[in-house]
Amino acid sequence: MSNELYYLNAILKMEDDAITIVNKEKEVIFWNEAAVRTYNITQEEILHKQITDYFYTEDLVVLQVLKSREEVWNEYHRPREDKHVVINAVPIYNEEKELVAAVSIERDITQIVKLNANLESTSAELNELRQKVNLNNEENPFVNLRGKSSILKQTIQMARKAAKTNATTLILGESGTGKEICARAIHDASGRNDGPFIPVNCGAIPQALFESELFGYEGGTFTGAEKNGKAGKLELADGGTLFLDEVGELPLEMQVKLLRVLQEETLYRVGDSKGRKIDVRFVAATNQNLKQLMEQKQFRSDLYYRLNVIQLTMPPLRHRIEDIPELTQVFLKQFALRYQVPLPEIEQNAMELLLEYDWPGNVRELRNFMERIIILSEKPFITRKDMLTFFPNAGWKEERAALSSENRFPLLPEEKENLERQQIEEMLKKTNGNKSLTAKKLGISRMTLYNKLRKYEL
Repeated sequence: MSNELYYLNAILKMEDDAITIVNKEKEVIFWNEAAVRTYNITQEEILHKQITDYFYTEDLVVLQVLKSREEVWNEYHRPREDKHVVINAVPIYNEEKELVAAVSIERDITQIVKLNANLESTSAELNELRQKVNLNNEENPFVNLRGKSSILKQTIQMARKAAKTNATTLILGESGTGKEICARAIHDASGRNDGPFIPVNCGAIPQALFESELFGYEGGTFTGAEKNGKAGKLELADGGTLFLDEVGELPLEMQVKLLRVLQEETLYRVGDSKGRKIDVRFVAATNQNLKQLMEQKQFRSDLYYRLNVIQLTMPPLRHRIEDIPELTQVFLKQFALRYQVPLPEIEQNAMELLLEYDWPGNVRELRNFMERIIILSEKPFITRKDMLTFFPNAGWKEERAALSSENRFPLLPEEKENLERQQIEEMLKKTNGNKSLTAKKLGISRMTLYNKLRKYEL
């Protein structure tokens, strides 16, 4: 070995960052001491072996560089579940300018990521404590109804007024708009907040069990009944609030009995003829058209008017699109903390895609989508293309049609280059020549942008 190689090996041995060289056959041909410490894999184990035997992710950056021949600089990467790194990687060419390998230099930031996650978690817990302790002495039970749109503010304002009374309240709205959250907030803002909040999903209880679940039963009423009887949901809600979700699914015979409780404030368990007084505030909710059900003789008009003392309507997300950016950040932070991963940033053109979608599943659908992004994405930035990948059935028909058209009639190489050059020129003008911002807007790395600027002599 020449003196130069001894010197080089000595320098690389002192390097704190993990250095890996992988040849075209995906074999590891260099693995320094820092790589051993970072991944706890000895040189004897990994040298001249397939790197895919030790790293199972398909997105391994050093392999991407081998395939694309594009350099990567200062990019966040997660090569294993337990490792977070910042990576630089470039292709290696021989004297004949043939690709022979790729080299990566990785700085381990796992502890920093974990500390940051812990800090965010602690901050979230602190904020939650602040809300509970209420440092400003101003209780805000409606804090979970996120958004600043005027239509949501109007609903919250009416809900606050309803909370100050014991009036029966009917909450209307599509599925996923937050009807139960609103009902809980009304309870928490009321004088009954020390009492129980008992939710009942009327659509989830089998009809044969409905009466005993809602009204309870006396001991020995039927075979299999508990000896001392059992309290139903109504009795459990005594002194507090009973939330009847999906009230439109309530069987007709139960509607009659519920109406009696509302009018007489007396509960009759199954098998009990005496009855007992209860003090319950009723909040009901439905995504159905109760007036239409009344016309079809599926919902009693007297019960409807008894429930409909105060009526609230939770607005669908498509009517409050200005709230989508705030909700998106809330859910991303929530799931990043839950899954202990870095918080990604939604790029502007990707956010525009969220604003264009009509969200038939409303806030619940948006929340589920953000959870999917946190689970599936390992990128620090979420692009418009990522959105289409993570949410393939979301719509965006025009954009998909354009993509399909491009696949049916592929552009010639010259046309593609002209289009790419034009897009880069236009974005440079929009950003006043800011290359970092241009790269971000185009959804590419800065190094890729620099390579294209050289290619097109821009």
